Amino acid sequence: MIRLFVGLELPDAVRRRLAATAGGIPGARWVPEENLHLTLRFIGGIDEGLAQEVAEGLAAISAPAFEMALTGFDTFGSARHPHALWAAVERQPALTHLREKVESAVVRCGLPPEGRRFTPHVTVARFKEPPAPGRLQSFLEAHNLFHAGPFPVEAFTLFSSHLSRNGALYTAEARYPLGG
Repeated sequence: MIRLFVGLELPDAVRRRLAATAGGIPGARWVPEENLHLTLRFIGGIDEGLAQEVAEGLAAISAPAFEMALTGFDTFGSARHPHALWAAVERQPALTHLREKVESAVVRCGLPPEGRRFTPHVTVARFKEPPAPGRLQSFLEAHNLFHAGPFPVEAFTLFSSHLSRNGALYTAEARYPLGG
């Protein structure tokens, strides 16, 4: 079994800017700089044969390159019990188009469709326990003008994820170029 997801790698400068915001929320588990990415489709644990089919299906995708920008932060979960803090992605039709093509390729390989609506974002922290509301609100207010980009998106990546005691380790298994 191999645990996979499809995502977009971020430029080093963007990852550094996001990582520099980490802190100020006790109990937050901050995503390590090297793991910051945008997930297009989580696949999960599948056997090696199906993983090869998925890789081949993704290789057949034709989509244009585009520019993307991050702007501000938000949370998933309820106001009383947020479970993730994330950087928002400015609306970009080419990103939505690419995500739809990735979803279609994965479903054609026999995997079930994604049940959740696609909300493009970069997860920067997770919460086991709800953070002190004042601390989270202070963070959101302090970083409400955060902006990174636009930056070019010229490829998407099939990642494997290996869970360890120290957190997840992501490996780029294949990169797929986007057209001009």
